[in-house]
Amino acid sequence: MEHRKLVAGNWKMHGTAQSIAEIVQIAAAVPRGVDVVLCLPATLIERAARAVPGFTIGAQDVHIEAAGAFTGDVAAHQLHDAGASFTIVGHSERRDGHGEADAVVAAKAIAAMAAGLEVIICVGETRDVREAGRAVVTVSAQLDASLTPIPPTAVAYEPIWAIGTGLVPSLQDIGDMHAALRERLVAAYGEAGARVRLLYGGSVKPGNAAEIFAIPNVDGALVGGASLTAADFLPIVEAAAAA
Repeated sequence: MEHRKLVAGNWKMHGTAQSIAEIVQIAAAVPRGVDVVLCLPATLIERAARAVPGFTIGAQDVHIEAAGAFTGDVAAHQLHDAGASFTIVGHSERRDGHGEADAVVAAKAIAAMAAGLEVIICVGETRDVREAGRAVVTVSAQLDASLTPIPPTAVAYEPIWAIGTGLVPSLQDIGDMHAALRERLVAAYGEAGARVRLLYGGSVKPGNAAEIFAIPNVDGALVGGASLTAADFLPIVEAAAAA
């Protein structure tokens, strides 16, 4: 099944009020035929939503609960209220750095959907797992345990060892993983699983975007550092539009 490409930028812990100008520049230059979302720090979501009405702004994480004594956390409905319409859940930097298990990721996705947010669920393996030849079975199991009763908008495959390192799996490895993930999604959701967009993430740059987007079952990208500036991000978006 052919999918309209989705390119999501994950700004992580970057960006201040001065960054709004960059967001405006990106939003103004998105070509037709591709969907784009910028997942911003919570401090920028409302300002960005006001600056670029109609452009899709996302969050990077949500809390499981809708309210309560959770100092420093942000609920899904609060992010929606601020102007977000998407969120990432289960990024490896949350799974590893904050000890988030698959069940927590699934619960966050459920909470986000209940608040009206579209969800990108992240999965990925370590270098040790890849070198042991267990990448596909490990990531497939991670996906199965992270899924929700309602299909997410997207699943992002990000090999942990490729995030921010400049290292990228072979095109064959990416294709094999995405094919396996598509199989798991169809097994979980039937025809609806074929409509979930599969994104690749991990050192996606203007120089390699076109060849990655040409791989079967790669329906877009989750972009980290290269999403911080229009100069780096827009060529990736344009490659997706042309794919």
